[in-house]
Amino acid sequence: QVQVVESGGGLVQPGGSLRLSCVVSGIAVKSTTMGWYRQTPGKQRELVATTTGGMNIDYGDFVKDRFTISSDNDKNTVYLQMNSLKPEDTAVYYCRARAWFGEFWGQGTQVTVSS
Repeated sequence: QVQVVESGGGLVQPGGSLRLSCVVSGIAVKSTTMGWYRQTPGKQRELVATTTGGMNIDYGDFVKDRFTISSDNDKNTVYLQMNSLKPEDTAVYYCRARAWFGEFWGQGTQVTVSS
């Protein structure tokens, strides 16, 4: 059984940083396309970043060098380091694992950027 669990969200001031974690069980992140997505009320879920085993990295256009996705294959965990956060980054952030037999989402973690 595949499980995806996000953590690390919270309240941060504009310009601050957060690191989100996505712990995966049931599949190996080193050979799975892992992605971070975010969603705000009334909007479609949008891509933040994807990676496969720490390689083949892709970012959403809005990231502009502020976020970094990484993978610790030994811990089977994917991270999203977010710097220079803006109020418009406020959203629920989701982790997704896309395997050949299906895709799996976590429950999401809330990130709120506000002074």
